[in-house]
Amino acid sequence: MRTAFRLFGITLLLAVAGNAAAQTIFACEPEWGALTKVLLPQARVHVATHHRQNPHHIEARPALIAQLRGADAAICTGASLEAAWLPLLQQRSGNANVQPGANGMFFAASAVDLIDARPGVGGNPFAGDVHGEGNPHFHVDPRRVDRVLDAWSQRLQALFPMHASEIVRRHAAFKTRWGERIQEWERRASSVRGRSVAAQHSTFAYLWQWLGITQVADLEPKPGMPPSPAHLQSLLDRLRANPPAAIVINSYQDPRPGKWLSEQLGGVRWIQLAATVEDADAPDALVRWMDQLVVELLKT
Repeated sequence: MRTAFRLFGITLLLAVAGNAAAQTIFACEPEWGALTKVLLPQARVHVATHHRQNPHHIEARPALIAQLRGADAAICTGASLEAAWLPLLQQRSGNANVQPGANGMFFAASAVDLIDARPGVGGNPFAGDVHGEGNPHFHVDPRRVDRVLDAWSQRLQALFPMHASEIVRRHAAFKTRWGERIQEWERRASSVRGRSVAAQHSTFAYLWQWLGITQVADLEPKPGMPPSPAHLQSLLDRLRANPPAAIVINSYQDPRPGKWLSEQLGGVRWIQLAATVEDADAPDALVRWMDQLVVELLKT
């Protein structure tokens, strides 16, 4: 009887340990790491990029390969945002859980509709960072984040059924709060509706669409290419007669071109917005980040 009890205890401990090990998530971007923490706070989340790093272009470092190798699931943006590095990580990790088509590999883009699709542009080396499926920077629209929340919650419940009830509870609580904050952000930002901005890249295109802001110029001559003196001069000539309300770049871009254009336009406000959350593990990371975006835009 004692032997049988010991064997039962060992089996139970192994099962518990197995359940704990199954909570390792690889997130390609900080916003998805933060969303994972909302739904499954006890999970060990490895985030591949940070807010001062361009998610289009990162190095497939051995540390990232090792993290993906040990992950039970992964969440990435998709829409070719990580096309330059994620396939290499998947191949070298040898982890069947996170290969294309596997249940453990979730692409947030599958849950939303994308803007600015350009079919047929793929494979054109002269097009720059243009994605045929559409703009992959949809995480700056909280309404689309809400759709990802729903889809990722469903996937996590299927992957980790032992935590399904907790995920359902946390999903419902955050969804309610997030919806209330969306209404509050829209109310606060109503004063910037109809304003124009010059920005670098299409990082905030979904934010502009959501809040009714128009991007009238791009500091990049082609998507993903650094601003050139000739292109900046052409923008200056075009914008002098009708300057935008602000010049916007994101947290991983060189601020000097934007500052130069701001000065030449007589001190048009220059803003550097955080491209994503700064700390995916921080409580309320997504809410605080979106709050910060709205507050900065209200200064325009």
